[in-house]
Amino acid sequence: MGTAAAVLASLSLAACATTGEKPPTGQRASSATALPKGLDPTKDPFPSTYRPLPGRNLAIVGATVLTGTGEELRNGTVLVRDGRIQAVGAGLSAPDGYEVVDGRGKWVTPGLIDLHSHLGVYPSPSVPAHSDGNEATDPNTAQVWAEHSVWPQDPDFNTARAGGVTTIHVLPGSANLFGGRGVTLRNVPGRTAQDMKHPGAPYSLKMACGENPKRVYGSRSRSPATRMGNVAGYRAAWINAADYMRKWDDYRAKSGRGEKADPPKRDLQLDTLVGVLKGEILVQNHCYRADEMAQMIDISKEFGYRITSFHHTVEAYKIADVLAQNDICAASWTNWWGAKPEFFDAIEANIPMVEAAGACAIIKSDDPDTIQRLNQEAAEALAAGRDAGLAITEAQAIRWITSNPAKALGLAAETGTLEPGKRADVTLWDASPFSIYARAQRVWIDGGLAYDRNDPRYQPKSDFELGLESRR
Repeated sequence: MGTAAAVLASLSLAACATTGEKPPTGQRASSATALPKGLDPTKDPFPSTYRPLPGRNLAIVGATVLTGTGEELRNGTVLVRDGRIQAVGAGLSAPDGYEVVDGRGKWVTPGLIDLHSHLGVYPSPSVPAHSDGNEATDPNTAQVWAEHSVWPQDPDFNTARAGGVTTIHVLPGSANLFGGRGVTLRNVPGRTAQDMKHPGAPYSLKMACGENPKRVYGSRSRSPATRMGNVAGYRAAWINAADYMRKWDDYRAKSGRGEKADPPKRDLQLDTLVGVLKGEILVQNHCYRADEMAQMIDISKEFGYRITSFHHTVEAYKIADVLAQNDICAASWTNWWGAKPEFFDAIEANIPMVEAAGACAIIKSDDPDTIQRLNQEAAEALAAGRDAGLAITEAQAIRWITSNPAKALGLAAETGTLEPGKRADVTLWDASPFSIYARAQRVWIDGGLAYDRNDPRYQPKSDFELGLESRR
């Protein structure tokens, strides 16, 4: 088998091994003894089996580089060694033995990160048999995990990669007050969801406020049927979680003193909620309206947890200062509007106004088509912000789809910027990524070439797509 064929085989069978790389240190801070059995982050019952694609030491030279740190470099060079960023600077020379990629006239950015996706849980083709994102059987389904619905053969993973996307956060839907756990994936071909699972990435909890949960359950003559029912449901769940946590703490205290004690019965739903209370699981909260976001912040303070990000958040501009004060990210689209009443006050300059207030601003997809054009969605927001008189540079705006979502995923130390020591997740564009004409030319994930627009060997197809072609 030739070198090129061997690489292609690696792309198609990215996770044949049974053991993945060790999670990076420092990702989670609490000790195992602080958590119920099974919630210990060092003993994930569904561990990542991700293995990086094969790669070479690499030098991309002569490009305009947007580092994701707010810096723009002309005639920049990005050096990649052993799957990590080695150096980034203007006019750097390529070391001997490195593969040299001519970046003259092109642009380089960190690989794009989508904070809000349903790829794999609502895969293509979109048919009822594939509808696995909403466990719409109870307002609280914190016990379910999105990774157990992810179909790794979803063709949209490949089209997202062609759009420069290297990391994807897959969430349950928004039918419930507590929708379940989200999972962060490396956007590489894999046979199982665990083959794609980002090593060491914190779990998230999807929560939803507003119209969705009250519409789903109120229509069934169940609670919640109103927004006040929504809030009562959150509070009741957190009260139960706090009680569960106390029972485990009491059990451990007695065991530590050598006293006889029986552990509480495991509860998967409460395990997840306790993970939030302990700071191990990140809250990603679907919420459109400013007043409801403020209410959710109050609830988080009542029960002692924090919200990492609000999603959809079309009214974030109304409380951008509050989001900044509470270090909460706002993740939204640019020009989606009017699908339902809570969506009516959307403005295109929303995300730029969040940026101008000093808060964490994010563009996300929630859509299999938009994920292919996150750069264009960010470009529309940038143009709207400039039209509103906000002086925002492209070097700042690229953070909306790179470093800021990395922060919201608890992965800022690993990816999202082109800085020495970080994963070599890199996208090479044939024009400014903020141009309507820009296309991703090559995409590297952990330094391995995952996509090449000009080389069919690096345009992998899922088993599902290959199966369809074989029947034509």
